[in-house]
Amino acid sequence: MEDVSISGTPSSSQCPQSASFSSTVTTGTSLSRSTEGSSIQEEMEKSDGGSTSQEEMEQSSTLQSLPDLENLHIDLLDEKVELLINFLLQKYQMREPVTKADMIGNVVKEYKDDFLEILRSASERMELVFGLDVKEVDPINHSYTLANKLDLTYNGMLSDQQGMPKTGLLIIILGVIFMKGNCATEEEVWKVLNMMDIYSGRKHFIFGEPRRLITSDLVMEKYLEYQQVPTSDPPRYEFLWGPRAYAEVSKMKLLEFLAKIHGTNPKSFPSQYEEALRDEEERARARIEATAGTSAMASASSGFSHPY
Repeated sequence: MEDVSISGTPSSSQCPQSASFSSTVTTGTSLSRSTEGSSIQEEMEKSDGGSTSQEEMEQSSTLQSLPDLENLHIDLLDEKVELLINFLLQKYQMREPVTKADMIGNVVKEYKDDFLEILRSASERMELVFGLDVKEVDPINHSYTLANKLDLTYNGMLSDQQGMPKTGLLIIILGVIFMKGNCATEEEVWKVLNMMDIYSGRKHFIFGEPRRLITSDLVMEKYLEYQQVPTSDPPRYEFLWGPRAYAEVSKMKLLEFLAKIHGTNPKSFPSQYEEALRDEEERARARIEATAGTSAMASASSGFSHPY
């Protein structure tokens, strides 16, 4: 069994941190380039015996201002990405489809030339944080819908009046359990969640009180099993997949998602990949048997004649 962590997974609480880091990098780049521009200007002054023409001064000033304009544009696009995420979540909560025209008219507006880039960034965050896929269902009218990743029937909002999707957290926990050999201790699960700034007893703005969600709500939904480790003294607890997870979740799709987070491919995790292949074969057989059973029932029904 491989000890594989998925602590690199982004979370909603990481978004502000990522934005802060991005801002720091942007500021540092701008400062570096500004300093570079000053050095160029000083060298020009030295070479000219301390005098610089007006034209050269204007050129130097223009060169210094270009990075600032680029950084400003990036910051504004990031703001549009955040606004688009909020807009898409509202549509998801109301079970409404959304069109390209809706997104441009309500959010993107004057940045319509950057629409595809904004939508791509928003879609990536929706996938990783909320476990939602943004899918184009009508390429002619550019209509999109939001669907739970991995085809889960759980909408992720049943236990929260605010209706913030929690599917992303569920997928992460199922992933931890799968990568740990289909059984993960409570300590192993919380270690990963703590790296995502999700702590037991500390209310999260998306997931609420995470311990209740994980050990109660998701257990009641039959996605997780939470039980005491046999013979443990003092008592320790572990998580396993619940029957609903086994029924709905393709291990191959889950592994593809985890591999995407790691920037690799599913075959990079050999034991999990082999298990996922077996799971795909079992699901295929189950579908064939179900189809055969349905066909047999239909044939029997059509061949039955009433005696009267």
